[in-house]
Amino acid sequence: MLPLILLMAAAASADEPFPRPPELQPDVGFWISIFTRYSTDEGVLHDNRNLAVVYERIDVPATLSRRERQRRVEARRKKLQAVLRVLASGKRDKLSDEEARVLSRWPDNVSNDTLAAAAKRIRFQQGLRDRFRDGLARSGRWRTFINEQFTALGVPVALAALPHVESSYDPNARSHVGASGIWQFTRSTGRRFMRVDHVVDERNDPFAATRAAGQLMAYNHSITGNWPMAITAYNHGLAGVRRAMKKYGDTAYVEILRNYNGRTFGFASRNFYVAFLAAKEIDQNIEKYFPGLVIEQPADYATFKLPAFVAVPGLTRALGTTPENLAKHNPGLQATVWQGSKYLPRGYELRMPVDELSQPLDGILARLPADSVFEKQLPDMFHRVSRGDTLSQIAETYNTRVSTLVALNGLNSRHRIRIGQRLRLPAAGPAPAAVPRPAVAAAAAAIAEAAVEPQQIEVAEAVPGAMADELAAAPTERLDTSLLSDPSDYSVARDGSIEVQPLETLGHYGDWLEIKTQRLRDINALEFGRPVEVGQRIKLDLDSVDIKTFEARRIAYHRAQQDSFFRRHVISAVTEYTIRDGDSIWILALRQYDVPVWLFRQYNPGLDLHRVRPGTKVQFPVLTKAQTD
Repeated sequence: MLPLILLMAAAASADEPFPRPPELQPDVGFWISIFTRYSTDEGVLHDNRNLAVVYERIDVPATLSRRERQRRVEARRKKLQAVLRVLASGKRDKLSDEEARVLSRWPDNVSNDTLAAAAKRIRFQQGLRDRFRDGLARSGRWRTFINEQFTALGVPVALAALPHVESSYDPNARSHVGASGIWQFTRSTGRRFMRVDHVVDERNDPFAATRAAGQLMAYNHSITGNWPMAITAYNHGLAGVRRAMKKYGDTAYVEILRNYNGRTFGFASRNFYVAFLAAKEIDQNIEKYFPGLVIEQPADYATFKLPAFVAVPGLTRALGTTPENLAKHNPGLQATVWQGSKYLPRGYELRMPVDELSQPLDGILARLPADSVFEKQLPDMFHRVSRGDTLSQIAETYNTRVSTLVALNGLNSRHRIRIGQRLRLPAAGPAPAAVPRPAVAAAAAAIAEAAVEPQQIEVAEAVPGAMADELAAAPTERLDTSLLSDPSDYSVARDGSIEVQPLETLGHYGDWLEIKTQRLRDINALEFGRPVEVGQRIKLDLDSVDIKTFEARRIAYHRAQQDSFFRRHVISAVTEYTIRDGDSIWILALRQYDVPVWLFRQYNPGLDLHRVRPGTKVQFPVLTKAQTD
């Protein structure tokens, strides 16, 4: 029988939404020290699996170049590796001072095998004290709003500590994988809940992004059933987290964070929850860690939803402000607006501090001059290519054809565009002159060069995330951020089989595998003309295409389908429905709730669509049309 104190601890842990098992305490302590002890001008070399093992502190002042910082870190890393290899050979007597110091970081009974493995696991983590401190001060601008929104959504307000890990509450934070804003939404995930396009990007608006973050966290929790895994999914994605939970158990937090070896479950994913626990501890005890810190107060904003399209010059004159100041308070507006190629869109909720207004905002806007108010948006002339863009996505955004874009821009290939490239759109008409062939060749070479990811310094940068460069330093474990909110399993099992997902057919599998569909029918004993069913397992023939290629093609297909859908729709809420006798999931989804079956399944991933019993409670996302003007 367990001692009473352990039973009480277990009961308390069961009631705690954010459990902090003793086994994870060293990890939490490590991140507390990174957030409060070490500045961005220094960092530590540590074991990337056992965070209790910190070898030494290193100075990496901002005055040094990236190359010099990397050189300094690498020099010390190599010396530590050499020491660990000597100790791994069994040496325990007549140790040098350095050998004794390194060995002292490990338990007395450490094995040679452990030390040999540790030589390959030395990682550098830059400090965050100054940026965390600044983020704590900045967080006051939005904390009241965050608490109100999260309370309304039934989400724990303690999750307000997440931006400390993600962005240091910096609205201008951008990551190397395209995440943006204080909540670090990727474009694909952001589009589920917000407007994200070339006119408005609400990921950069802390108010709009906060509402979306609450919706996303509530959704993650509805799928995982607990907050540690819901938080981990925020970084790693729902599909990977569900695979880990299936292997180790829904609440086996320690086993998952310690032992799960998913292909993209790297340092950042393993440490995201414990870093959150550390940030929460500091956030709730500011005076203990940063005594005397003054927290900024929220601005008193007036808001007004624009009934028409509005030009920036007339608006700033009426408000008696500058474009720069207007942009500061409305960070969701894109550069196209401030550059004058787009008007502020109809329906946009303009925000200005009350103390900067000479009269009520609605009164000012009601009296805008006629030459500043328009019934139509300016047509799109050009598109600047961003990371992750494809010609097909760009064509869909601007309601044109890929072939039209290829012709207008003299492209050599419909598959090759480069980040930063300026593409002419149909409204701009054809280019004034044909692009000379040498220029086309030079552009093709630049595109090919841009297709290769630049080498990243193996120093973990502090912003936008505490562990931002861990994935960049290990391209083989780079996380595909396009389907983070899709809990569907698109991986191939060890036995070479897959689970059929909505929108998939045998024809798709044949194309992705580069084989005839009949081959799949033969190895799965499927009758001709009988379609595969969602949830069914299908054995693959992987002789022509390897697993990684098949999975990449499969994910690209679903990414394209979902990106297309969320350019036109936004999830605004979730409603619960109890299944009755005679109900059909397909009829309910498509006719009553107007939700595609693939999206319904994402909100009910464990449900067998063919065996739904009366009384079963299911979730339907509520969709609204995305604003595109």
